[in-house]
Amino acid sequence: VQLVESGGGMVQPGGSLRLSCAASGFTFSSYDMMWVRQAPGKGPEWVSAINSGGRYAYYGKSVKGRFTISRDNAKNTLYLQMNSLKPEDTALYYCARVSFALPDYWGQGTQVTVSS
Repeated sequence: VQLVESGGGMVQPGGSLRLSCAASGFTFSSYDMMWVRQAPGKGPEWVSAINSGGRYAYYGKSVKGRFTISRDNAKNTLYLQMNSLKPEDTALYYCARVSFALPDYWGQGTQVTVSS
């Protein structure tokens, strides 16, 4: 199993970024997926999840209405569109495969920094 995130970077408050997570080594379309972030000095925070077929999406309270999770099963890729970014969104963002409602494989993370 391999998960590789990309798309992070530095952006000003109010800006947007789109994260991608390229999956390989397993049948991507059979698994729910999630995004988790970790800010400096803080514990992991669940951000969003999506079911295997892409029909159902769930969001943490802090990002609901600003972030959109999606997936392209033909491309084995998970996405996170982040709009109206705030400084408190600064974190290392990880994608993870979900098995029995828990993340079992993680990527290496991509850094998102929101600063003016």
